[in-house]
Order: sequence, then C-alpha cells, then structure tokens
Amino acid sequence: MTPGKRAFDLLVALLLLPLLLPVIAAVAAAVLILDGRPVFYLSERMRSPSRGFTLVKFRTMTVDPARGGVTGGDKADQITRSGRWLRAVRLDELPQIWNVLRGDISLVGPRPPLRRYVEAAPALYAEVLACRPGLTGLATLRFHGHEARILARCRSAPETERVYLRRCVPRKARLDLIYRRNRSICLDIMILVQTFCAVLPGGRPKSS
Repeated sequence: MTPGKRAFDLLVALLLLPLLLPVIAAVAAAVLILDGRPVFYLSERMRSPSRGFTLVKFRTMTVDPARGGVTGGDKADQITRSGRWLRAVRLDELPQIWNVLRGDISLVGPRPPLRRYVEAAPALYAEVLACRPGLTGLATLRFHGHEARILARCRSAPETERVYLRRCVPRKARLDLIYRRNRSICLDIMILVQTFCAVLPGGRPKSS
C-alpha cells in the first residue's frame, strides 16, 4: 500500500468514525437483543498470501464452530433474524472500520479471502493480494450480487465449495486485477461513492 493510499484511508475512516460509532452501537444492541451473543463474528482472512489477520463483522449466522467457507444455499437456514437485513444493506461490515484503522485492509481493494481459498489457488491469489484487501472493491460492486445468486442454488457444503472455486474465484480475480492495473485515489473515490449508492434504499443489492 502506498503512503498516499494509506493516508487517504486514515483520513476518510477518521472523518466517518463519529458518524459510524452511534450506528455500530445501535446495530450491536439490535443483534444482542434479537440473536444474543456473540455480537461480533471474528474470522481469519489473508492480507497477503502468507499473512493473515482477524476480520471483524457483526454476526449474521447461528454459532457453529465447525462451519467454514462461503455462504451458499446450504447455509440459508443458519442466517439469523437480524442477519438477512444486515447483509442486505451491508451493515454487518461496519466493524471493519477497525481493520481499516489498523491497516489490515484498505477502504478499497479485493475482498480479503479465507486461508483455505488462498491455499487452493496460490498462484492466482499471489497476484490478487499484491493489492491490500479492501472493505469494498470493483469485484464487490460488479460481481457479488451475481455470486450470491450462484451460491444460493447450492444445496451442500461440498457443492458450494466446488462452485465457488470454479465459477466465482476466477471471475472476481479478473475484476480485482483490473482494479490493480488502474488503481488510483480517483478510482477509489468512485468505488466508494458507488458502494454507498448501492446500499441505499432502491440501490442494487449486494452481498459479501
């Protein structure tokens, strides 16, 4: 990450923090009341092919220590009462402002993958993770809604894994590499604005 991009991330994150903290507190209270503890979901993600970090999100699924991988149709009944709405408007992502402030992720970049997928496609992720992962990105805007529809048709964990690796990972990677070749502060601003517009009522629904 360049010093300019890091400075941009910190400036935007610090400006947003006073606005986000009351929303984060309200969502945390709602999750606690509706679905109980834990309020937050902690997941290891990769910021480089060899370096992981702990990503923080609001919990949107029932607690299952054995569960792993992306969410497909096989896990639809495990999404909590508040989880569907939080995912639809991406409020489950708000605690990741902490990851941005820590420097684990940028505001804009490829979504940070699970270790299992990096190990399954090491050459591909070596290219993708040459950019610092982000809270949102080109692939998030252009493909994640389609990805959610593809995975929703899967009826077992093995099928979800197979479909995700074969149909989703390569297509997201192509978009992430387009971002890598064209990255700039102006492009980051455009992606952030489009992300904000997409989650407003009437905007294009997304998932992550």
